[in-house]
Amino acid sequence: MTAAPLADAPTAAEASGVLVPVEVHFDDLDALGLLHNARYPLLVERAWGAHWAERGHAYAGDWHAAGDACNAVKELRISYELPVTRSGGHAVHLWLERLGRTGLTYGFRLCSADGLTTHARGHRVLVRLDPDTMRPAPWTEEFRNAARPLLRG
Repeated sequence: MTAAPLADAPTAAEASGVLVPVEVHFDDLDALGLLHNARYPLLVERAWGAHWAERGHAYAGDWHAAGDACNAVKELRISYELPVTRSGGHAVHLWLERLGRTGLTYGFRLCSADGLTTHARGHRVLVRLDPDTMRPAPWTEEFRNAARPLLRG
C-alpha cells in the first residue's frame, strides 16, 4: 500500500480555521470538464468575502467607509493538487498564518464540502491600505480581534 497523496485531508498546521461552503457551477468547468485554474482563486476570494462580510468588514463602493476591507493583494500562491471534476457544493478552508501590523498572510484549501479531500492549497498576502494615500495602514483593533481566532495554533 502506498502513502496517501498530499491531496488528502488538511495538515496539522491547517487544522484550525473555518470551512466556508462554495458552489462550483457548470460554467466554471473547462472543455475537459475540470474546474478552470482561474476559478480556484475566485472561489477562495468569494469565501473570504463572505466570511468577513458576516463580521461587518465589507466593501460597498466607498474606500473610506470600507475600513479594513480597503486592502490589496501583494502575493498569491496556489498549488493545484487534485482536479475538481464536477459542479456542486464544495468548501474553502480558511485560516490566518500571520497577522502583522499592516499586512496578513492567510492560508486556504479548496476542498470537498466535508473538508476531507483537498483540491488546491495556497496562501495570499494582503496589505491594509489608507484610502487617501494608498499606502500601508494598520489594521483596526476591531479587525485584529475578529481575525485572531483564525490564526493557526
